[in-house]
Amino acid sequence: MSIVGYARVSTGHQSLDQQCDALTAAGCERIFSDKLSGAREDRPGLAAMLDYARAGDTVVVIALDRLGRSLSGVIRTVETLTEAGVLLRSLREGIDYSTPTGRMLAGIFAALAGYERELMHERAAAAREAARLRGRHTGRPPKLTEAQARQVRALRGSGESISELVRSYGVSRATIYRALRNGDIPVGPSGPTVVTEPEALVGAGRGDQLRPPDPDRLPGAA
Repeated sequence: MSIVGYARVSTGHQSLDQQCDALTAAGCERIFSDKLSGAREDRPGLAAMLDYARAGDTVVVIALDRLGRSLSGVIRTVETLTEAGVLLRSLREGIDYSTPTGRMLAGIFAALAGYERELMHERAAAAREAARLRGRHTGRPPKLTEAQARQVRALRGSGESISELVRSYGVSRATIYRALRNGDIPVGPSGPTVVTEPEALVGAGRGDQLRPPDPDRLPGAA
């Protein structure tokens, strides 16, 4: 099991020496570092540390704010470590996930992470609903424009096969089927059923079937 340190300062002219000394004194065998703002998600040192740490390892920081500038950023990083089975120790706050108090705090961080995800989902749902009420499309743009969808329905109605439509428009079969369903066009594999010369219908009941007319009952029959 390894003890890994992470140090961060916000600008290039600041020194990491004090943090590195404290992490070395705490028993860190390897130290990853960044000279970047904690608001940035693309910190190579943090990414390398998260990739290096394994289950049972301990990550040490001098303070939780070294993991991120915002509470949500810290929570996400702590959650990533916890899910990987990596312990966390923060020197300034006295947090140690290997102790009962530390495990309690880990549970609190997990609850906060879940709460933040719920808030994000609620905000996204509210934004989608507001956009829908204003007639704006949300999510991924459609693969076919409305004009193309109408063309697909027209071609399918005239007997074009699904495979031919897929090749012509360069989309998946699911996209073609979706366009057809929106226009109430039959989507069976053999295309629309076209009746050219209907046979005589004998009887009017629901269970009656189509069958050729009886020659003996035709007008003029002997």
